[in-house]
Amino acid sequence: MTTTSSSQLPTDIAGRIIRPDDPDYDATRQILSGAYDRHPAVIVRAADADDVARVIRFARETGTELAVRAGGHSNAGHSSTEGGIVLDLRDMKALVIDPDSRTAWAEGGLTAGEVTAELAEHGFAIPFGDTASVGIGGLTLGGGVGYLVRKYGMTIDNLLAAEIVTADGELLRVDADQHPDLFWAIRGGGGNFGVVTRFQYRLQPLDGIVGGMLVLPATPDTVAGFIAAAEAAPEELSTIANVMSAPPMPFLPEEAHGKLVILAMLAYSGNVADGDRALAPFRALAEPLADMLRPMSYPEMFPPEDPEYHPTAAATTMFIDRVDRDVAETILRHLEASDATMRVAQLRVLGGAMARVPADATAFAHRSSRIMVNLAAFYGADDRQRREAWVADFKAALDQGDAGAYVNFLVDEGPDRVRAAYPGATWDRLASVKAKYDPTNLFRLNQNVPPAGS
Repeated sequence: MTTTSSSQLPTDIAGRIIRPDDPDYDATRQILSGAYDRHPAVIVRAADADDVARVIRFARETGTELAVRAGGHSNAGHSSTEGGIVLDLRDMKALVIDPDSRTAWAEGGLTAGEVTAELAEHGFAIPFGDTASVGIGGLTLGGGVGYLVRKYGMTIDNLLAAEIVTADGELLRVDADQHPDLFWAIRGGGGNFGVVTRFQYRLQPLDGIVGGMLVLPATPDTVAGFIAAAEAAPEELSTIANVMSAPPMPFLPEEAHGKLVILAMLAYSGNVADGDRALAPFRALAEPLADMLRPMSYPEMFPPEDPEYHPTAAATTMFIDRVDRDVAETILRHLEASDATMRVAQLRVLGGAMARVPADATAFAHRSSRIMVNLAAFYGADDRQRREAWVADFKAALDQGDAGAYVNFLVDEGPDRVRAAYPGATWDRLASVKAKYDPTNLFRLNQNVPPAGS
């Protein structure tokens, strides 16, 4: 890898150039994951698409490693680099909302929380994920699975167009008619093909939701019952069930702290009466330890986060077909066997609008997968290997034959797992698009798809 210095950069960059001796360098280089402590030679806070193009051309011409950062949530640490350039989009936050056409153009430095809050004032939403500080860039390019996935589909199912700077420094508008091969690839194919400076989204009407947090004791019956209720629920309801050790939250009974619970987030996008009926089966599973379900504005599902929170976790993602009582017992048995301060099996029932999109319509190919599972255990300075082994054993115990993976939740798991995210013809098609738009694999700090023939 070639390294660079800030003195070599083009002189016409309009944005900020942050060097290792600048007082805010350490804060700016930090990403969410505490597992990575990388020191880029320079950070460029791009002001506009022209800055993005200048940095890309410079990196290509000099052979300098290039990392692209929006929200900095890459589980594999791809938002930074050791000795290369970080192209930081966080100053690019323009948002143009057109209520009449129900569309919006959003720059790539915005977060899901920022866009969601602004859209709510107009009675709209975009189906993003479940975390406010996630950048819309990485979230959208990888797919986008969140609180509205069953009602309105994935983020990519609501993407109408994008402006992207490719490896040759050219700014392209891509949509169904212009560069349709590239438009297909960026809907799920990650950051392999360029840097998206602006996204155009279809807006969905949403005045509010009925939902929030529900905490239940975790038993084989409540875990299996929760998933059965989520599968039977109307499409207006999307759920995330975190089966985990209860953190010492002030609203939980002290005797529940450290015990296994279902910490669930539920969002019903419809009227209050119908929402209450949809939520009733979940409340009936057991006496709730905490019931915060209520009518609320959609942005309330995205509470503020601690900027100093930088977790270190062993993790993996997978799909399964069912959670019956036997599977629920397996989940609880593995969670009980770990002494990690935080360990979790997160279960997301899919289906609905997401599943009605043809598998080959976008680069996200897992439309028929029924339940997404994310497994994680926090680790400290001396127990990483033990936590990773626990995650691997847990994954093997839950395997039901669906070999797929969701690229946005992959950690640094090697090329075979990237292939799992893009099975069969999807991989071949992505590799061909990569060869056309990035033949030298400039954009390789990602869950990488090498160019065909490389």
